[in-house]
Amino acid sequence: MQFEFTRRRGVRSPVTDAPTFRVGKLARARTADQTGADISHLIDRSYNYHSPRELHWHLAERLGLAPTAVKLREAVAA
Repeated sequence: MQFEFTRRRGVRSPVTDAPTFRVGKLARARTADQTGADISHLIDRSYNYHSPRELHWHLAERLGLAPTAVKLREAVAA
C-alpha cells in the first residue's frame, strides 16, 4: 500500500533534542503520482514523529501490514 503525508512542524524532543514533526494529512496513494482518499483519522495527528521511518513503522503496525508492504512518501509542498 502506498501512502502520502504532509508534514506539520512539531516541537523539539525533550529526550533527544531533535526536531520532530506532526502529520498534517495522510492519504492513501492511488498511483505513483495521484493521491487518493484522506485517511488522517486512522492515526493520532498530535503525535510528534522523529522521522518518516517512525511513521512508516507506525502505519504498518496500525494497519496490520508487514513493514515491507507499506510505501510512504512525503507530499511536495506547493
